[in-house]
Amino acid sequence: MKKLHILLIAFVLGAFFFELTAQTLTLDECVNKALEHNKSLSSAKLKLDQTRFDMKSYKANFYPQFNLMALDFYTTAKGDFTIEGGHLPIYNYVEEAGTFVPNVTKNADGSYTLNQYADFPSQTMKWKLKNMFVGSISVMEPLYAGGKISTAYEMSKLGVNMATENIRLTESEVIVKTHEAYYQAVKAKELGEVARSYKTLLDELKKNVEGAFRHGMSTRNDIMKVQVKQNEAELSIQKADNGYQLAKMNLCHIIGLPLNSEVEVEQADPSANVSIPVDMGVRPEHAILDNKTELARQQVKLTKSDYLPNVAVGATYSYANGGELAGKKLINNGSASVGVMVKMPLDLFGGGTNKVRSAKAAYQIAQMEQQDFDEQMQLEWAQCKNLFDEAQTEVRLCQTALEQAAENMRLSKQQYEVGFEPLSDYLETQASWQQCSANLVNARCQMQLAQVRLLKAAGKLR
Repeated sequence: MKKLHILLIAFVLGAFFFELTAQTLTLDECVNKALEHNKSLSSAKLKLDQTRFDMKSYKANFYPQFNLMALDFYTTAKGDFTIEGGHLPIYNYVEEAGTFVPNVTKNADGSYTLNQYADFPSQTMKWKLKNMFVGSISVMEPLYAGGKISTAYEMSKLGVNMATENIRLTESEVIVKTHEAYYQAVKAKELGEVARSYKTLLDELKKNVEGAFRHGMSTRNDIMKVQVKQNEAELSIQKADNGYQLAKMNLCHIIGLPLNSEVEVEQADPSANVSIPVDMGVRPEHAILDNKTELARQQVKLTKSDYLPNVAVGATYSYANGGELAGKKLINNGSASVGVMVKMPLDLFGGGTNKVRSAKAAYQIAQMEQQDFDEQMQLEWAQCKNLFDEAQTEVRLCQTALEQAAENMRLSKQQYEVGFEPLSDYLETQASWQQCSANLVNARCQMQLAQVRLLKAAGKLR
């Protein structure tokens, strides 16, 4: 008996400390944790950063492009060349009779011969390259590129918009998934409480039946009937507890906690104000498809730009230093240049025309896909709204059924206690009450899930 008391005290203390250490999570807390933990959402945010960097890089194409080049190398290349010597005629004047006249002799044929010559010897010139340096800085500014630069920039902005909407879409999917996991845990917890309440009723009934049996007012068969129902209730409790543990593990997985974390969930609030969206908002899927269609339209312009004139202006300054000739520096100067470049592609064999036609066909396909998806989204919203309306109706009906079952069980208990109703009928009313309670728990959870799915379908979840 002493050991039994010790075990009982240990069990009570263990349950008490479990309640102290278990963390009770609200739905909003779970959603926030899931949004922080989800890898797909983190990837979507990185994708947004990537598209923003791409947009900035395309925007830079509007500004002049600078290039700096430097080349320094050393070579042992060297050589020499010889300038042959000879006579170099000299044209000068001499004084004759006080007048300076050309120092020439007139020939018989009327030509002239210079009378003086200068002799110069042959010379050998040596050269070496040694260290050579060449540097330049250039700037290029596109004046017209067929619209390619502006179109590419507009397409990059569409990419940013799509990445932003993709974050909204991923967030909505995470929220729905978290709601499903949370209410699965709530459902399992409340079903366990219903089963325990049902077990308490049966335990009380069994005591009464056993007391009646001792006084000869009931049979052993009545005790067995109650015992069978107790066994069923214990099995229901075990199934609900196991389901609750698995549901909590799944919830922990979604929100980024260790699977064995001690957590609890709050019960569904039947008095919560549930609102119904009256129309469709702007779903992220719709916005993504809008941008995708516009992207296809911009692609047509980008393809056309490949076959339009390109005009650019540029300037370059270069400096070179190096080399020796006859022991002196050969190159040591800079130069500047300015130019205009015009390029006009010629589509002689229809390649560009067919590429443009292909891009236009892709744009038309994107338009048709957008129209089809718009209709599908409207249909999905209508279906979700119908399911939500049905879920609300089911909750009201289950609530009414539970009230009726509770009243029927109360009356049946009174009839049984005064001997006007058999035990089997009373057991049946208890089972009916237990089933109506379970139906109400399920209906409430389904209504909450129907609401969040309707909000997602309406584009109003985030």
